[in-house]
Amino acid sequence: MDTKRIKQIVSSPKEIEVTYNGVSVWIDQIHENGELATVHLRRSLEERSEVNIAELKEEV
Repeated sequence: MDTKRIKQIVSSPKEIEVTYNGVSVWIDQIHENGELATVHLRRSLEERSEVNIAELKEEV
């Protein structure tokens, strides 16, 4: 996915499902470099990871 779409998802009032390696995640933050995002599993607020935004997938 690209940075522009990630920003749209983060600012959207709708809940848009995004996955990382097939697991549903919530995007917490987009890093300034535009390549990384901090995400957490939808069912676990404690475990956060930094991932490459190119590896995030929007589920339709």
